[in-house]
Amino acid sequence: MSQSTNNVTFKAPSKFNTFKEITAPLDWLSTLGSLPQLLTLPKGDGRPIILVPGYMADDYSMAPLKGFLRQMNYDCYNWELGRNHGDVDQDIVRLGARTLKLFEEIGQTPITLIGWSLGGVLTREVARLFPECVREVITMGTPISGGPKYTAVGKRYAKRKNLDLDSFELHVLERNQLGFKQPVTSIYSKSDGVVGWQASIDIYNSHARNIEVKSTHMGLGINPKVWEIIAMTLASDE
Repeated sequence: MSQSTNNVTFKAPSKFNTFKEITAPLDWLSTLGSLPQLLTLPKGDGRPIILVPGYMADDYSMAPLKGFLRQMNYDCYNWELGRNHGDVDQDIVRLGARTLKLFEEIGQTPITLIGWSLGGVLTREVARLFPECVREVITMGTPISGGPKYTAVGKRYAKRKNLDLDSFELHVLERNQLGFKQPVTSIYSKSDGVVGWQASIDIYNSHARNIEVKSTHMGLGINPKVWEIIAMTLASDE
């Protein structure tokens, strides 16, 4: 099923793209080969960053990106909330508390939030709720529109959480219409086999940057172009 909003048609990823997710390890091989060049990108200013994993992932999934950003002179932190089981309302509160606590511990320095997939949903909500604590948001393959509806796991997720996908889509739309003022970058791929790429485009914030890459969904966090975009985005905001 597809849905149109603001002249954008949302739909779940194709089965072909979902099948191609098995090629995700190739992104890591590409990154390893590109690492010497990536490390020549502009170094950071030491700002704090919290990395938020996607659905059913944990801090280990963010470890390669964390290692790279530390090499680029950023002060990176895990979300430290275990595996992301998709308990969105609860995790927004928990990530908000984690962000607020770190904000206070480091001298009230605003924090950049980087979220992969569902992790990006959480970062956007925390940015809305705690604008004084969040400096910037960067998402990778995040279902910004529709919640789980336009994802390959939408029906299974809805059954597990006892959700009506159409009703939840309206709830997500209401939240998105609130907007937020911090800089926001959404990285998406038309080859994404988990989240429909149209749903990963931020059409709600006029200042949002939507940047396309070539990657599987599972490879976004280990893709050299994604790392380059993140590094350059952070450097341009110094």
